[in-house]
Amino acid sequence: MSAPDPRTQPHRFLEHLYRTAVHRALPLHNTAAHLPAPPRGRTLVLGAGKAGGAMAQAVEAHWPADAPLSGLVVTRYHHTPPRPEGLARRIEVVEAAHPVPDAAGLQAAERMLALTQGLTADDLVLCLISGGGSALLTLPAEGLTLADKQRINRALLESGAGIGEMNCVRKHLSRIKGGRLAAACAPAKVVTLTISDVPGDDPSVIASGPTVPDASTCADALAILDRYRIELLPAVREALQHGALETPKPGDPLFAGHAVHLIATPQQALEAAAAAARAAGLQAHILSDELEGESREVGRVHAALARAVARRGEPFRAPCVILSGGETTVTVKPQPEGTPRGRGGRAGEFCLGLALGLQGQPGVWGLAADTDGIDGVEDNAGACVGPETLVRARSLGLSAALSLDRNDAYGFFRALDDLVITGPTHTNVNDFRALLVL
Repeated sequence: MSAPDPRTQPHRFLEHLYRTAVHRALPLHNTAAHLPAPPRGRTLVLGAGKAGGAMAQAVEAHWPADAPLSGLVVTRYHHTPPRPEGLARRIEVVEAAHPVPDAAGLQAAERMLALTQGLTADDLVLCLISGGGSALLTLPAEGLTLADKQRINRALLESGAGIGEMNCVRKHLSRIKGGRLAAACAPAKVVTLTISDVPGDDPSVIASGPTVPDASTCADALAILDRYRIELLPAVREALQHGALETPKPGDPLFAGHAVHLIATPQQALEAAAAAARAAGLQAHILSDELEGESREVGRVHAALARAVARRGEPFRAPCVILSGGETTVTVKPQPEGTPRGRGGRAGEFCLGLALGLQGQPGVWGLAADTDGIDGVEDNAGACVGPETLVRARSLGLSAALSLDRNDAYGFFRALDDLVITGPTHTNVNDFRALLVL
């Protein structure tokens, strides 16, 4: 299908770039080349993440029909893709909560550890790991309950902590993350196929690295919890202080012979979108696939760049598309008692910051969306911004600044009918942002 004309349908064109990026990251297109040969023994598939269901189906589609294959994968509720007709079901897929873990995720983690019992050196464990696995694969450390993990997880999500910080804590408060799943699989060989949703594509950060060594320490985790003033039970604090919850480290012999393959990354998705923009006759520029920081501030920085391009032709000349990825953060502001809680995620908050920074700049449109199709916990992937965004909002009695102060991007863009709604995409290479400057 040809791309919409960016000059007459700018928002539709930006959505086309987003869908192109998502398509590049779908597991079915990226799995076959990284599958190992079947072992002499059996093959057990274990996995967790928002792309887990689609990754399992990709393995089933490409694994030899006469080779044994079984296993268990957990994905987010409503993120299991429709099963293609004629594709045999060989891997069980279950669903659990994200971003705050629930009992279904706990049960899935317990079942996975049970499945590793009795593995031999002739067996293969194929681990399918994607973003979201940290919440979906939850197994609290000794002294912690599921309720404790839920409270800590919520506090981290609202604190403004970066993904690396959050996952450092998660690894040290878990019995399955931070390389511990790989340890449970010994003496079998472990091959991990992973879709990156983190800046830098570090496998030890993706889903808190259940199958790879962890260089962070208990002291690091404790410092992060103290930095964001997140309370701990005294016994757990003491365990961290004494290193009792330490993870397997690089160089540990248990990882000998294991392999990790990145099958889809944010950079690949951005490059696909850039190619689509160039095919439409526009210059395309990728700023970075690993931008971090407060979503609203990243939005304002993107706005300043777009204004410079539109007004002075620097550092790029219009017409052009400016792309970026990574994982921003949202610090949720406390609200006065009785004030309705705002709704929205990183992409929507970016778009509010972008709109306020652009101040109606002619010739500039923007889109931000999460590549998994869900911005935070809402039903939208993200939102769109254009030159008329603030004027239209004022005509409806809406204030972008007030909405931002309330962390209510969803309510703001829903009223404007500018939400991007795709439903679950069955992959996840994190934030996608595109600016169109004409």
